[in-house]
Amino acid sequence: MTATAPAGIAQGALLRLDEATVRFGARAAHTALDAVGLDVAEHEIVCVLGPSGSGKSTLLRAVAGLQALDSGRVVLGGRDQAGVPAHKRGVGLMFQDHQLFPQRDVAGNVAFGLRMHGVPRAEQALRVAELLDLVGLPGAQKRAVASLSGGEQQRVALARALAPRPRLLMLDEPLGQLDRSLRERLVAELRELFQELGTTVLAVTHDQGEAFALADRVVVMRDGRIAQSGTPLEVWRRPADEFVARFLGFDNVVDATVTGAAAATAWGKVPVPDGTADGRCRLLVRPAGVRLVEADDGLACVVTGRTFRGTHVAVRLEPVDGEGAPRLEAACGLRDAPEPGARVGVRFAVEEVVVLRRGATA
Repeated sequence: MTATAPAGIAQGALLRLDEATVRFGARAAHTALDAVGLDVAEHEIVCVLGPSGSGKSTLLRAVAGLQALDSGRVVLGGRDQAGVPAHKRGVGLMFQDHQLFPQRDVAGNVAFGLRMHGVPRAEQALRVAELLDLVGLPGAQKRAVASLSGGEQQRVALARALAPRPRLLMLDEPLGQLDRSLRERLVAELRELFQELGTTVLAVTHDQGEAFALADRVVVMRDGRIAQSGTPLEVWRRPADEFVARFLGFDNVVDATVTGAAAATAWGKVPVPDGTADGRCRLLVRPAGVRLVEADDGLACVVTGRTFRGTHVAVRLEPVDGEGAPRLEAACGLRDAPEPGARVGVRFAVEEVVVLRRGATA
C-alpha cells in the first residue's frame, strides 16, 4: 500500500518545515525560528547560509529532534515528527568537531551506527570497507583516530554518518575547522559523493563559498526567517534585498529614483533593467558592473586602494564630486587595475544592476 502525503505536504518533498517556530529565554522573549517554511526534495542538496544568530543551527537541531518546536511542525517522509525522538528519525548528523570516539579505531567509529541498528558483523565490515573507499580512505580500518589529519577525521565522520543509510544527512558547519585550501578541495568531493549516492542533504554554514560550491539550492537566513531561497546562481546574481547583498559581500548599494530606463543616484545616472518600475528604490551595482574609463568620462573617482582576490583585483573608488556619495568597488583584470591615487572615470553596466527589495538592510 502506497502512503499518501498529508494535506499541505508537497509531493516529492522528503522534508518540510511548516511554520516552524522556536523561542528561547525568559517568557520566550527571543524567537530563534520565526514561522519558517522550507521544503527539501528527495536527492536535493540544500545549504542554509547566514550569520551567527540567524537561526540556521536551531533549524538543523529542530529537524534532527534535538530541539522541540514551540509551534509548527517538521514533516519527514510524509510523517509529522512531533514526539518522534532523534534516534528514530532516520537522519544522519555530522558536526564541525567530528565527535569521533578516540578509544575506537576508524572501523569502530564508522560501524557505530550499524551496531546500534543490530547489523551483523560481517555486513558491518563490508559496509565500512565500502564507505572508506568512497570517502578516499581505503584500508584505513585499523588506524587510530589520533593518527588522522583534520581532513581524514572529517572523512571518517562523514562515513560514520552515511553508514546507516540515512534518508536525510544533516551537516552542521562540517568543514569549519579545516584550512581554506582543504575545505575547497573537500567540498567539491562532497558534492560529487552526494550526487553519486543520491543523498538528500541539509547543511548549515556561515561560509558562502562553501554553500555555493556544495548546494543545489541556497537558503539565506536572517533573524530566524528566510531572507531568500534559490539556486546558487539565482541568489548570487539577484540578491533579494540589501541584507542578502551585503552578506554576500556586495557593498555598492545606493538610494535611487527610477525614471524610465535610468535611476538618479548619488553616483549620477545609473541604467536599470527593463521593466523596472518608476519611483524610489535601493540599487545594487555588482563590482563587475563598475567599468573604469578615462578620467574625463563618466563619474570622476580616485582610486583609494586595491586588493588582490586571485581571479581579479578589487579596486576601491572614492567619487570626486557629490558630497556623501558612497564609495564604490570595481572588479578589474589582474593587468588592468589602476594604482592607488589614480584618477579614473566610472560607467555602469546595466546587466550588473539589481533593484533590491526595500525594508531589509544589513
